[in-house]
Amino acid sequence: MSELSSLSKRSVHILKNDQQALNAAYQVADEALVNRNIRDQQRILPYEAIEHLSQKGLGGIRIPKRYGGAFVSNKTLAQVFRILSKADSNVGQIPQNQISLLNLIDLMGNEEQKKRVFGEILAGKRLANGGPERQSKDSKTVHTTLIQNGEVWVLNGEKFYSTGSIFADWLAIKALHPEGHVVLVLVDRFTNGIEIEDDWNGFGQRTTASGTIKLNQVHIDPALIFDERLLTQAPNYRGAYSQLMQVAIDVGIAEAAFTDLISAVKKARPVIDANVEKASLEHFTIQETGKLQVLLDAAIALLDDAAEYLDELDSQFEVTDAQAARASILVAEAKVYANDAALTISEKLLELGGSRASLSQHNLDQHWRNARVHTLHDPVRWKIHAIGNYYLNGVFPARHAWI
Repeated sequence: MSELSSLSKRSVHILKNDQQALNAAYQVADEALVNRNIRDQQRILPYEAIEHLSQKGLGGIRIPKRYGGAFVSNKTLAQVFRILSKADSNVGQIPQNQISLLNLIDLMGNEEQKKRVFGEILAGKRLANGGPERQSKDSKTVHTTLIQNGEVWVLNGEKFYSTGSIFADWLAIKALHPEGHVVLVLVDRFTNGIEIEDDWNGFGQRTTASGTIKLNQVHIDPALIFDERLLTQAPNYRGAYSQLMQVAIDVGIAEAAFTDLISAVKKARPVIDANVEKASLEHFTIQETGKLQVLLDAAIALLDDAAEYLDELDSQFEVTDAQAARASILVAEAKVYANDAALTISEKLLELGGSRASLSQHNLDQHWRNARVHTLHDPVRWKIHAIGNYYLNGVFPARHAWI
């Protein structure tokens, strides 16, 4: 299949500003909400919602204006992911890697590479990340190889947690260059030697298609090799940028759970000893609901604050190490609250909603399952440590994609 054959029927709207991006997000969310429960329970992948997302132009909302993109603010970007994730957090998670990868390409790519990649994304092409490797000691270690045979460059290896790979036109693969450093390679997913397995079986975020990519003697275009050493040549906030969307997804899950909590409580029967006519009048339930609303509001406020700081950095020609560290810490603070909001609200939904909240036809457990799985991106216990070390000892957090 040719590079653009999958786009032949894809009509894409080019977004011009933040408001258009938000409008598009609400439209995609409305569609994603339809049959969400069935997709989750039967593990039906959201092909239509992802296609709609591409057609609405949301895949390129952070492409710089000089390349034809809207380059929406980080605050708008976070809101878009909240909107999508409140409707279906799987649909919210699938494009997250694409947006992050495009930022890396903006940092690493030359002018020709940027024009090519950004142009194809704006035409509707989708990009997915070949995730970490199962047998490696940590998520940064790479065993996948890129070798050169004459004028031919070849990829070999295997990736897992490759979110959205089934929906993608391009795959972004990290590999070891013959000279020993790590490179990012973009490859047409229909190239001979690529096998994508839909073997993701997590109990939450069930329809993200975060499965396996097998690469066997895959020929690649050397013009689409990006040297990751360039990411360390100057301070940047790529980690904070990537994590901002993870926070927004968690907040979206929390918002969805809170909406269902209000509905469930209003339908629940009161505890006998409460001596009230309905569960929504129970003093304990009222108090717990108030606490949860405050927790959710705090998570949203911290997310907005972090996004606004990233917007400040976007307006600068270059950033300092201190500013990059500050960006990571602010996003980490938001992540801590978003993590707690998603997990706590989704659990309290089942507690305060009563026995009927556990019935499978309501599928209210999906919020907790999604929260429990997605909040693993990335563990807040280490973020809390980084926050404490920053304020107490003035230690800057590590520079990578996870903080």
